[in-house]
Amino acid sequence: MNTRRDFLKQSLLGAGALAFAKGSSWAAQPAKPPMRFIFMHRGNGLWPRVMVPPGLDEKTLEKEKRKEPFQLDLDSHDLPGWMDPLSAHKENLTILQGLSGKMCTTGHHSWCSSLGVFKANERPSSIRWATVDFELAKLFPSPAEHIELACFPLGGGNARGTLDDVATGFSARGPQQPNYAFGSPRVAMEELFKSVSTDQSAKTQYQLDRKVLEFVAQNEGATAGSLGGFEKSKVGNYADSVEAIRERNRKIDAMSDVIRRHVPKLDPKYLDPGMTTLDRQLGHTEVLLGALISGLTNVVAFTVDELGHRYTGLPGIEGEKVNMHDVGHNKVIGGLKAETIRELARTHHMSLVDRIVTRLKSVPEAGGTMFDNTMIFYFPDGGETHHSHGTEYPFVVLAGDNTRVDLRRQYVRLPNYGQAGHSTLGNFYTTLLNAYGNPIEHYGALDTGLTKFGHDQTGPIKQFLS
Repeated sequence: MNTRRDFLKQSLLGAGALAFAKGSSWAAQPAKPPMRFIFMHRGNGLWPRVMVPPGLDEKTLEKEKRKEPFQLDLDSHDLPGWMDPLSAHKENLTILQGLSGKMCTTGHHSWCSSLGVFKANERPSSIRWATVDFELAKLFPSPAEHIELACFPLGGGNARGTLDDVATGFSARGPQQPNYAFGSPRVAMEELFKSVSTDQSAKTQYQLDRKVLEFVAQNEGATAGSLGGFEKSKVGNYADSVEAIRERNRKIDAMSDVIRRHVPKLDPKYLDPGMTTLDRQLGHTEVLLGALISGLTNVVAFTVDELGHRYTGLPGIEGEKVNMHDVGHNKVIGGLKAETIRELARTHHMSLVDRIVTRLKSVPEAGGTMFDNTMIFYFPDGGETHHSHGTEYPFVVLAGDNTRVDLRRQYVRLPNYGQAGHSTLGNFYTTLLNAYGNPIEHYGALDTGLTKFGHDQTGPIKQFLS
C-alpha cells in the first residue's frame, strides 16, 4: 500500500487531515498547555565520536575514549562544529551518549525499531506494539493525534518509489498497524489544512468527504443493528471508527479560526516536485511548525533522510545526487570526502532544529513560550554507524523549561554497553513515558544479550527524572 489512493482508502484520510485512531479522546484545550514531542531521525548512522565537545581535558578525554560514564556542563564547553546552529539554544541542549538498542533491527535500516524498540522489518506483521511517539500522543491527545513526515528515497536501499505521495512510515499505531508519512510538503499541506483551504476545489472535496462519511456512518450503524455475533461486532467497530473520524472533524471545524491563522505560507520552491532535498526538509519543517502551533497535533515524527536517500542541494556539490548509502561506504562524491558530506547533512539538520526552536520560542503560551512545553529528539535510525550493531544510539535533545525530564545544558555519557548501570533505548523511552503520566515498568523489548551481565533492564533512567 504505497499509493496515495490506497492510503486514503485505508485510513479514510479523505475525511480530512489524518486518520483518527479509534478510542482517541481529544478534548478542548486545557488551561495547562500540553507537551509537544518532535522525533527527528536520520538514516545511515550517527557516529558517537562526532558528538563529543572539542577541547576536553586529558582526563575527561580518556574517559570518553574508554566510554566510561561522566557528565559535563555545556556552559563551559564548545559544541561540535556541526552543532553550531544550536549555539543560541545551549541552555536547552543535551548531548546524550551511551544508550544501546541491540534489541532493535540494526545494520542498514531499522524500520520501526528505533521508535518501537523491537525487531522489525518492512512487513506489518513484525510490528509488536505502538511506537513511543504514539504512546506519547495518547498522553497529550489532539485532533490529528500524530503527524509523520519523511524524505523518502527514490531508488536504492529501502526505496519507496515516490517522494511526493503518501507511503508507509516509520511509526506504528499499534500491533501490526504501520503509520503513514507524507513524502512532500505539498501533499502534507493539502491533507492537513484542507479544512480551511481557500482553494474552491479543495473546499468542495472536503465537504464531499464529510457527506460520504455521514452516509457511511448512518448505513453501517443500521447494518450493525441487524446483525449478530462476530459480524455485528466487526461492522460495529467499523462504524465506531467512522464516527470517531466525524467527531475529529467536528473538533477541527470548531478550531478552524486558529488553524487558519497558522496555515504555513510555504515558498513556492517547497511545493515544486523538483525541489532539492534541503528545501524538502525545510518545507516539511514549516508544515511541522504549522501543525504544532495551530494545535492540530502535539507529536510529530520526521524522517529527515534514510538509507539510499539521494541528497541534492548540498553546499559545494549542489548539482550532485548524493546517495547516502554510497556515503555510508565512504565514497568520494563531487570531490568531497564522505565524512565532509555527512557533516554538511548533519549541519543542515541542526539548522532545521534551530528553526523549530526559534519559532516556538516566539509563540507566547501560559506566561512563557510554546517551546517551554516542547522536547525535540535527533537520533540515528539504526545506531552508531552505517552498518550498526546497536551498541550506541547517540541523541541530541532540546528541552524547554517546563519539561519533566532533566535534559538541559549537559553532555552526558552513560555507562557503556555491558557496564554496571547501562541503559537502553527502552530505558530512555520508559523515562519519557513515566515522566508524562504512563507508569509503565518498561517500554520495548529486553536485550537478551545483557542478561549475561546480570543487568535489570527495567525502569526509567532515574538521573533524568526531575
